[in-house]
Amino acid sequence: KSIPESFDLYQNYPNPFNPSTNIKYSIPKSSLISIKVYDIIGNEIKTLVNEEKQIGTYELTWNAANLPSGVYFYRIQAGSFVETKKMVFLK
Repeated sequence: KSIPESFDLYQNYPNPFNPSTNIKYSIPKSSLISIKVYDIIGNEIKTLVNEEKQIGTYELTWNAANLPSGVYFYRIQAGSFVETKKMVFLK
């Protein structure tokens, strides 16, 4: 398995999703990683990751079954690196 060269947040799949989706991310150096989900108006819905992670590529599954359909955003924060992507939940 190769070592990631940069922080990366990949587009979730499937997208649109119902009720769960996969989120993949890469970390080139050990870092405190935070991944959070927000609704369309910026309210924090869920913290998916909030811990120290080692170098590597990770994947997680988020289940939104208890939420309304709509557009959500997921954001990774690792030190000064921040990236946000959009996902669509269709029931």
